[in-house]
Amino acid sequence: MMMGDDVENGNLGLYQDRPRTFPNMRSKPYTPLIFRVLMGINVRVLVILLLLGLGFVFYVGASTSPIIVFVFSVCIISFLLSIYLTKWVLSKDEGPPEMSQISDAIRDGAEGFFRTQYGTISKMALLLALVILSIYLFRSTTPQQESSGLGRATSAYITVAAFLLGALCSGVAGYVGMWVSVRANVRVSSAARRSAREALQVAVRAGGFSALVVVGMAVIGIAILYSTFYVWLGVDSPGSMKVTDLPLLLVGYGFGASFVALFAQLGGGIYTKAADVGADLVGKVEQGIPEDDPRNPAVIADLVGDNVGDCAARGADLFESIAAEIISAMILGGTMAQRCKIEDPSGFILFPLVVHSFDLVVSSVGILSIRGTRDSSVKTPIEDPMTILQKGYSVTIVLAVLTFAGSTRWLLYTDQAPSAWLNFALCGLVGIITAYVFVWITKYYTDYKHEPVRTLALSSSTGHGTNIIAGVSLGLESTALPVLVISISIISAFWLGHTSGLVDEAGSPTGGLFGTAVATMGMLSTAAYILTMDMFGPIADNAGGIVEMSQQPESVREITDVLDAVGNTTKATTKGFAIGSAALASFLLFSAYMDEVASFAHESFKQVDIAIPEVFIGGLLGSMLIFLFSAWACAAVGRTAQEVVKEVRRQFIERPGIMDYKEKPDYGRCVAIVASASLREMIKPGALAIVSPIVVGFLFRVLGHYTGHPLLGAKVVAALLMFATVSGILMALFLNTAGGAWDNAKKFIETGALGGKGSDSHKAAVTGDT
Repeated sequence: MMMGDDVENGNLGLYQDRPRTFPNMRSKPYTPLIFRVLMGINVRVLVILLLLGLGFVFYVGASTSPIIVFVFSVCIISFLLSIYLTKWVLSKDEGPPEMSQISDAIRDGAEGFFRTQYGTISKMALLLALVILSIYLFRSTTPQQESSGLGRATSAYITVAAFLLGALCSGVAGYVGMWVSVRANVRVSSAARRSAREALQVAVRAGGFSALVVVGMAVIGIAILYSTFYVWLGVDSPGSMKVTDLPLLLVGYGFGASFVALFAQLGGGIYTKAADVGADLVGKVEQGIPEDDPRNPAVIADLVGDNVGDCAARGADLFESIAAEIISAMILGGTMAQRCKIEDPSGFILFPLVVHSFDLVVSSVGILSIRGTRDSSVKTPIEDPMTILQKGYSVTIVLAVLTFAGSTRWLLYTDQAPSAWLNFALCGLVGIITAYVFVWITKYYTDYKHEPVRTLALSSSTGHGTNIIAGVSLGLESTALPVLVISISIISAFWLGHTSGLVDEAGSPTGGLFGTAVATMGMLSTAAYILTMDMFGPIADNAGGIVEMSQQPESVREITDVLDAVGNTTKATTKGFAIGSAALASFLLFSAYMDEVASFAHESFKQVDIAIPEVFIGGLLGSMLIFLFSAWACAAVGRTAQEVVKEVRRQFIERPGIMDYKEKPDYGRCVAIVASASLREMIKPGALAIVSPIVVGFLFRVLGHYTGHPLLGAKVVAALLMFATVSGILMALFLNTAGGAWDNAKKFIETGALGGKGSDSHKAAVTGDT
């Protein structure tokens, strides 16, 4: 019997006594156009097209380098493994009907938002592609382009094509992250009814599928572009482009990925945080109902937010980080090989692709090392999921050290400096240790087993204000150790590279910057496993919501609560890891920026003097931009959350039967509010990040033209980027760690500490969490 009939007949019982149905957010599931086209093609035709595509890829790869063939092979094997993981996850049952109905509502809401959001982003990307085309058609050519005979038009079309491909791949990476999470959540909920270990394994393998696809796509996308340009442009043949200049043509790919990731993070972040705040403030604090209670009108919007903010956006974000790091390291490798007159520079250029190919291998082993218990019928105590995940990470780290050392010996050995490969292997070790320390630091500050979060929870017992003060101080303190670690790793890696024995024609050491690049690669050499841990978080969070909404036994909710708390830590850990790798990578990108300016200006540009007033002003503007961007993003969340709070309050007032399970909330209304508001609000901060450097550079270039300083605009933009990066790293560390700590302080109280759920301490902790 449906809800409408029950209301008319007046015979509504408790939800627990009757089958529960939940409304779909959309009339039918959404599938992107590219997938609909592929699904409409005959299977045999599709197989033939796939084989032809693979044949072309391997032909182009073989014409370029055996190293590229190796990279293609590893990526394709990892894609096959990801298909196996998908089939394994989807073979698990979805549990009772009420679970799958809730999951369908979450899936439809997430896919509906994804379609609208990426439709908006794709229009902006096409507009920006036209702007890039116009700029490249009218700007001056570099000496490298002139020597290779690469005209303005060819350079412009190559850059725009690379930009659009990067944007497309970043979008697909985001969709893959969301696609698996909205299907795995209900299967984790169902597995939790049997054992915690099985639920953990399902969540990890679902995250592993997404991680392998994201990293594999970043690597194979760059490899295909590189090899296609190599063959098409006849690289290294007489009168054509040198192989050391080829990576410069890939810059558009990284920019396209960055563009999509920026707006995916903004839109998804505003969505998930606004829904979370709205649901918690009214539900937990005002009405005193549990988290993810089916009576809360904003609960579906909150669960949808986990998928679009923490899965789709994070997939696009890490795709962008890996793509930018690979391209910048390839550019630096090529530049260094050219300066040192290395006979075969391909090893130095393709080294980043090989490192990330091995990343796919070692992370796959780490993912598969997490197994379920053999007999799920035997009830064993709940193991600490974080311990199990860390064991998998330890396996991945050990294998990463071995494969990284092997890769450096294979590709970075040169007769000019026989021991250089060992120095670079140590640079990679510095990066791997940095990653491990970053994970440990973030875990220490965000896991409720450690003192900082417990101290934060204790501060909740004296009120909302003291909770907020303690959380802010914890976040500020948590910036110190990561910055010290980053500083030590940059100096160590630079020094190891500098003393590698590689020198230019004048006898000056040239390996310092490349050493830092190798350390960044080392830090990201376990990126696929780290992303797996990140995807685990929102999947576990969704599973807990489905268990609560479908009103499963308390023992099942205990299992999902433990997984959810660990998921909060892994999410914070991954963000910390991404911030650390971005800090190392930004040092490389900054150097690449100065090299690019020097090649266009035809004069040396080696340093930026902040004692020049205009340059110092550029630095101030850069720092200010971070705070203004953060302010606009927070204000966007606040405005959207206010709309949700008003809507939830309205429903509780106008439908008093909701609290007694006699009326059903209108979940769709909250989903619609958050979706439209987040799309509207993401434009302003995103435009600020893209337009500001252009405007500042243009204004100071005009000023420099009239004052006789032609490079003034470039120097001011350099200061803006440098200061913005430093301020951004600190701001990101503060916000990330404080947020994770507040969330887990609330989780700690919900375990029964300090009065447990519903107590004054719990309400103060909820305020801090929001």
